[in-house]
Amino acid sequence: MFDLKNYLDDKIKIVNFTLENILNSSSDSSRLLEAMNYSLMGSGKRLRPVLCIATAQAIGCEINKDLLNTACALEMIHTYSLIHDDLPAMDDDEYRRGKLTCHRAFDEATAILTGDALLTLAFETLSICKNENYDKKDFENKLLIIKEIAKASGNKGMIYGQMNDILSEGKELTIQEIEKIHISKTGALIKASVLSGSIIAKASKSQIKSLSIYAHNIGLAFQVTDDILNITGDPEIMGKSTGTDNKRNKSTYPLLLGVESAKKLSHTFIDNALCSINEFGKNALPLCAIAKYIINRKK
Repeated sequence: MFDLKNYLDDKIKIVNFTLENILNSSSDSSRLLEAMNYSLMGSGKRLRPVLCIATAQAIGCEINKDLLNTACALEMIHTYSLIHDDLPAMDDDEYRRGKLTCHRAFDEATAILTGDALLTLAFETLSICKNENYDKKDFENKLLIIKEIAKASGNKGMIYGQMNDILSEGKELTIQEIEKIHISKTGALIKASVLSGSIIAKASKSQIKSLSIYAHNIGLAFQVTDDILNITGDPEIMGKSTGTDNKRNKSTYPLLLGVESAKKLSHTFIDNALCSINEFGKNALPLCAIAKYIINRKK
């Protein structure tokens, strides 16, 4: 039986070590760097960087510097989005990852600049070329990864979804409208994580197509589970407040479907994800285990 806990512990340790090296490569000891460390080096799940690594490994790629830099850049972008999402002008949350949110621990201006700094550091990290044997195709792939992550993070992806999520507050949405928001807000960066790993590993077009289906479905399952945990989760375990969706009058999967039907929907998404990666055999065991973990998590 595949041991997901050991796999996650090992990959998170590698990602955290790399993140620390990237942040501490500067001799700067400013308040900004302190806030970046505070937000980035918390107890996050590291789902996106681990997905990037697991996808590359499913195709037969060993962990290398390019893969780790890409994985860490994805985590920086995710963390930046959380910092900004927690701001008073957005969700005004007090806790994140089991501690005070960045703007509570520091101040609003510092939190805004910390998010900005992490976003720009992510693309600086993505642009680094460590392999002296790069050929034309390697450079083309690096540019493709940067394009995919930028698109997933910006006005065609995560930011687009966040904007529409804000605009939808107080409105009754259909399941299709909710899904459209979350494909962008949550799913886009998850999909970019999977695609980035596949591009680094030089996956075939058919492999990328299968992995895209996998990513699409786990992204939706992740959001459905998030919506459920916002109702049923334990704030102590989750490290953040619950019941916030109801307070903001948001249309969510469990609100429209009920908690049990929402759980069934999340399982359907995961079944679709697992079917899509059958061709990878045992190499996809980490991806399969991560998919199941997404709907069984408590935080």
